[in-house]
Amino acid sequence: MLKFILRRTALLPLVMLGVTFLLFSLTQILSPEMRASLYIKDPRQLDSIAQIIKEHGLNDPLLIQYGRWLKRLSRGELGYSETANMPVTSAIKAYLPATLELAVATIIPVLFLGIWLGAMSAVRKDKLTDHLLRAGSITCYSMPVFVLGLVLLMIFYGKLGWFSPGRYSMDTDFIVNGDPFRHFTGLLTVDALLNRNWTVFWDAAKHLILPAATLCIGSAALMIRVMRSSMLEELGKDYVRTARAKGLSEWRVIYLHAGKNAIIPVITIASLQFVRLLGGVVIIETVFDFPGIGRWGVSAAQQLDIPGVLGFSLMTAMLFVAGNMVADILYAWADPRIRYQ
Repeated sequence: MLKFILRRTALLPLVMLGVTFLLFSLTQILSPEMRASLYIKDPRQLDSIAQIIKEHGLNDPLLIQYGRWLKRLSRGELGYSETANMPVTSAIKAYLPATLELAVATIIPVLFLGIWLGAMSAVRKDKLTDHLLRAGSITCYSMPVFVLGLVLLMIFYGKLGWFSPGRYSMDTDFIVNGDPFRHFTGLLTVDALLNRNWTVFWDAAKHLILPAATLCIGSAALMIRVMRSSMLEELGKDYVRTARAKGLSEWRVIYLHAGKNAIIPVITIASLQFVRLLGGVVIIETVFDFPGIGRWGVSAAQQLDIPGVLGFSLMTAMLFVAGNMVADILYAWADPRIRYQ
């Protein structure tokens, strides 16, 4: 298993080198004046664009420019984002924790509901439970996510007044930005626990419920469909019939034998779903006024904030590469045969 992980990890630098070269090559369609923003650390440098072009050789051949930019990238220098009014690296550090918190709050119930209900639907094939789960999953997956978000917001905030939009309330804002409250991780619920501040924790958790539930409904519906299909395929194989013939309990046959093999396609879906969430779910962050990385990325694109767009693209690409690697490792854990291929 360790050798398999090392082989997959060794490929990461080559993949990321290709990704960074592709993204940097796309910036060459822009003029040197526009690309100069990638090398600005402070907005006051905007008055010396010609000097920046000369200093960084923005009229040089592509490979030479790429080598210089790669050195800056290795030091975390991605330019200044006018959209966020801070360096790109600082903007990613500021916005990513909120999206990460939302992604974790979404993926945990998605995995639990998707695997459990998908297996239940397969085991009870063509029975009432199966029909209800299939109809419900198709309906939830087909519903536009922004419509579902608006409906939940109108019911639970507009009528009941339970869950307000945003990341936290005004009262919590004074506590979070006060001197006694320490920020350890950037994840508000985790930091609240570390500070032993239950008021902030409960307020942050309440603000996660509606956006996480909106994302969970559609994602879990897809997971149920995939798990059901995979489980049905496994239940029809010879090793399942052999296990039953040996007198093993139905629970062991379904969850310890068929379930472990059926979960492999779910790993693919789960890893891609989680990375998609980390990349920023723009519509949900907009509907619920959630200050995540996706909203910043879209704002940067709308305002032609080149350093912001490039930084957001690099971050998303890295997350997808890392997510695929984790999925490969989980494949090898679920099916040892993959390690020797």
